[in-house]
Amino acid sequence: MSPAPAAPPGGSREQPDPHLDPGRTGPGEAGPGAVRAPVAGAAVQPAPWTAVEPGVRSPGATGWIQAPASPGTPAASGGAVPGAAPAAPLPDDGESGPTATGDPGSRGGPGATAPGPLAAAAAFVRQTLTIVEAEVRKLRHDPFELVTRAVQPALWMLVFGQVMGRLRGMPTGGLPYLDFMAPGILAQSTLFVAIFYGIALIWERDLGILHKYMASPAPRTALVLGKALSAGVRALTQAVVIYLLAAATGVAVRSDPAALVGVLALAVLGAAVFSTLSLVVACLVRTRERFMGIGQVLTMPLFFASNAIYPLHLMPGWVHGIARVNPLTYQVDALRGLMIRGGASQFGLGHDVAVLALALAFLVAVASRLYPRAVT
Repeated sequence: MSPAPAAPPGGSREQPDPHLDPGRTGPGEAGPGAVRAPVAGAAVQPAPWTAVEPGVRSPGATGWIQAPASPGTPAASGGAVPGAAPAAPLPDDGESGPTATGDPGSRGGPGATAPGPLAAAAAFVRQTLTIVEAEVRKLRHDPFELVTRAVQPALWMLVFGQVMGRLRGMPTGGLPYLDFMAPGILAQSTLFVAIFYGIALIWERDLGILHKYMASPAPRTALVLGKALSAGVRALTQAVVIYLLAAATGVAVRSDPAALVGVLALAVLGAAVFSTLSLVVACLVRTRERFMGIGQVLTMPLFFASNAIYPLHLMPGWVHGIARVNPLTYQVDALRGLMIRGGASQFGLGHDVAVLALALAFLVAVASRLYPRAVT
């Protein structure tokens, strides 16, 4: 058997392989990216192609693909391939990894673009409703809380209202006192539901749940607003209880659909305002005991310095001034105009809703700014 021919000086004898030479155009011709197979027995030179190491992500045509491990992939010690270009690094935007297709609306993938205003608004609403759903799920697991919270408004309607209704010296604008007081008891119920809502934030911080919320891509405004609206969902149950008690005690409540929708919307809006105030307090204090003490201090002045159980003109001047900046006053005023037949809003329904909406926007902004302090 004749020996193999010696390799020419300066390299190995190579023969073209048309299957590995995509740049080849004809016999004896090779394109600039040609790959040649060495002849058996010849010296092997480092491969000029870029190898993809198994388990390393590399850029693909439609995004980022996972390079599969092949049995014959050459690798040196430590997983490096001799002569191979370094693998492309994974993009890191600090929040999310690369996407599977690199679609323009996603973050972190190749070709990703900033979402438009409508997409950003839709994402914000979706994130907010996710927080609401998580909070409502807690209520579904413990429905007995709704029963205990119905006791206090029942006492006010059935005991306090019945006793005070026998007095004839309370100027109520031509309304029976129980009719005058029923919207105030509904507002008081939403206040009591919402003002201690911030204690859940302290529980979540102690259990580590708040850290997970803060690590999510959801903005802090969505976290705060979601919790505020979930308190409004709890207030809806209070509105149902008050309506049933009012009907049982002979209060002339309105039952037309527009009035019912307005009452429910005001209950949600008022609860959102006071629950956001509660979140602000929870971001500033460190213990549950201190939070409960501050909540008790806030509850009574907010309730008694309002028009919930007596008209504003009966108050001393300094109490009347506090009542004019109290959001509960405007919630009661709007409820009195929507809930009771013959009732009227003293300041105007639009004015009442505007004050509550501005108070909610201000408190959401403050709570969003203070939210990271609840973690530290």
